[in-house]
Amino acid sequence: MRHTRLLPVFIALLALSLALMGCGLVSPAVRLLSGPTPTPRTVERIVVATPAPPVEQAAPAAPAAPAVTINVPAGADVEAEILKAVYQKVSPAVVYIENLTRLQSNTPSSTDQALPESQGSGFVWDTLGHIVTNDHVVRGADELRVTFSDGIVLPAELIGTDPDSDLAVIKVDPKLAHLAPVEQGDIDQVQVGQRAIAIGNPFGFAGTMTSGIVSAIGRSIPASTGFNIPEAIQTDAAINPGNSGGPLLDAAGQVIGVNAQIQSSTGSNSGVGFAIPINIVQRVAPALIRDGVYRHAYLGISGQTYSPAWADALGFSTTDRGAYVMDVRSDGPSARSGLRAGSQDTKVILGIGVSGAIYLQRGGDLIIAIDGQPIATFDDLLVYLESYKSPDDRVELTVLRAGEGQQTVSITLGVRPTRVE
Repeated sequence: MRHTRLLPVFIALLALSLALMGCGLVSPAVRLLSGPTPTPRTVERIVVATPAPPVEQAAPAAPAAPAVTINVPAGADVEAEILKAVYQKVSPAVVYIENLTRLQSNTPSSTDQALPESQGSGFVWDTLGHIVTNDHVVRGADELRVTFSDGIVLPAELIGTDPDSDLAVIKVDPKLAHLAPVEQGDIDQVQVGQRAIAIGNPFGFAGTMTSGIVSAIGRSIPASTGFNIPEAIQTDAAINPGNSGGPLLDAAGQVIGVNAQIQSSTGSNSGVGFAIPINIVQRVAPALIRDGVYRHAYLGISGQTYSPAWADALGFSTTDRGAYVMDVRSDGPSARSGLRAGSQDTKVILGIGVSGAIYLQRGGDLIIAIDGQPIATFDDLLVYLESYKSPDDRVELTVLRAGEGQQTVSITLGVRPTRVE
């Protein structure tokens, strides 16, 4: 009778275990009915970096440190163990950056003073002392001062900036600090819903870690120049003033982005933060280290993603997809190659401007591919140029022209101007 009474309880526990596993709430490795001697289990492999000695010769980035295993004791909080391991790995690479303004002395016997104007974050890129941060963190600085996690304070020099991507590289003397470069991630592996971890210095509180998830990928965020930064990562990890320039990390402690902006009516965290994607950083940072500047490829057009609702007005099909050209800069590379912009008003209203309604104009080209790669949105065009192309490269645009069918336009890319005109 005793065994008979226990059988329903056992069946109920087994069913509960299977249900939780199916919902993803419990790992199959977790034993709900464990024996009297639980054993630790391995949940992830993660790289823990150790400070590397200074290296004199050029090196784009340090090689990955050997992997170690996180053993999570039975009953321990798995999430907490992962976050602790990420912090241990990356925090030595994250620095506190002060933007200093030099105050001139009015008396001959006194020396000039440099006082903090603003502050932000950054992270060690290589063993040569290069540090990646945001352009807006270091913009206008008379001097720069960097504080490492071990308390070492060093002056830094500005190596290069790129306002279009809001990135900058500064440098400290590698002989004066123990440098533990970050490990770079892969933007193609970033997915909505995965862990997102930020380490930085919000409001001057150094070495602060916050966590959340990747809320969205492929966002476009505005740069100070008026151009857009494509493929930005949106996260709900708390990002506040002072986090700018710090790393956004995945659960393996790899950098997937550089924290840059928040969407907020109060100026502080609202759960909508944005990071510049690592693939853009991987193109821009080496160029800044080498040349001090980064030259962006430029078509010289503006437009929008084509909407099927415009089909009748523009003369295209409702099944067509692409980037509709609304303006071609007269002295730009696209104009010289014959790309066409809309020029005749339709009855479709796109918005209201200072002087009244803004109408969709017919007659423009619909870009459906670049170098054979399909284009579904206007952002697709920007992403392709930012990811793969440089000034003086040649691209082949496949376009649709109302009444003329499919055309190919060959364009030699120019250099993007300093601001949208």
